[in-house]
Amino acid sequence: MTCRCAIASRSCARCTHARSSGTTSSRTATARFACTACSARSPGSASPPRSRLALWREIYGRNIANVDIEPIGDAPFHADVTFRQLPEVGIAIGSRSAAHYRVTAELAARGRDITALSILRSGVARATQFGNEVIAGVGSASVLTSTDPSTSTLLCHGSFVTLALSRPAIAALFPHFTSAFGRPIQSDNAALRLLIRYLDTLEGGAGLSLEIARSVSTHILDLAALAMGAGGDHAQLARDRGAKAARLTAIRADIMAELGHQDLSTEAIAARHGISPRYVRKLFEQDGTSFSAFVLAERLAKAHRMLIDPRCVSLSITQIAHESGFGNISYFNRTFRRLHGATPSDIRQAAKPTWPR
Repeated sequence: MTCRCAIASRSCARCTHARSSGTTSSRTATARFACTACSARSPGSASPPRSRLALWREIYGRNIANVDIEPIGDAPFHADVTFRQLPEVGIAIGSRSAAHYRVTAELAARGRDITALSILRSGVARATQFGNEVIAGVGSASVLTSTDPSTSTLLCHGSFVTLALSRPAIAALFPHFTSAFGRPIQSDNAALRLLIRYLDTLEGGAGLSLEIARSVSTHILDLAALAMGAGGDHAQLARDRGAKAARLTAIRADIMAELGHQDLSTEAIAARHGISPRYVRKLFEQDGTSFSAFVLAERLAKAHRMLIDPRCVSLSITQIAHESGFGNISYFNRTFRRLHGATPSDIRQAAKPTWPR
């Protein structure tokens, strides 16, 4: 499931958070975190900074992570974070204002059986554990154990992604995972970069079925294990399973964003992802399709969505074809009719009675 918590200068003080241990959902079968974010209010009704900080300390500092939170400076406190719980993996994505997040020895004694992998997306931060600095700038990641003291500090407003990985699950893929503690994962780590792209495709997504949630979790754990340094047969398993699936997911998302470009090609996509055009084609073939078939299907789907959308009524069919990436209107009409059994004009005309007047 996904829940969103916003505690900022324009949110009221009636933000509630509850953790229901053992509660399951038919869609995720995982522990549920319920967090209701309040709607924006006028500046006069905004909650005072102390109230916002108290809420964040209760929501995050005690219910989600065992940390003490100490803001830095006099600026109003801010935290805007989305939490998602999957089997064996928790995900927190968002932004926060400057603050120290300290896990004391007392809090570490109550730590959960997880390994935290935190990626700095923007801002300036430091994190230390076992006497070592474990952040190496934007794009790098730190690996922290929740059962030992640590200090993580955002020195200015910044954004992040934090993964709470089940220790038994990560240990099954990387038996020596503790070797990743006390050192940063550099931003040029290929598996880390792929993990970030994969997480970006999940952000803002709808609820997942249990089967898909398990698959997503597996992919995340595979990529995390590779980024942390897994080797041998375990690494090969992670590459064959999670890395390939995550790569294909990222490539598909890239294609969807570039559908309107008529020069979209395996070469262009491969160059952006740092792989060969042959490997791009191979990924689609292993998925039972081809690069060109996927692009054509998505372009036709985009054109269909635009044809039935009243907001696109001012666009001609030729313009819609071009917006969808078709350079040849005859080819567009032919492939569209083959798929839908009707011309683009027929589809638009049939949709008009359903448009608001």
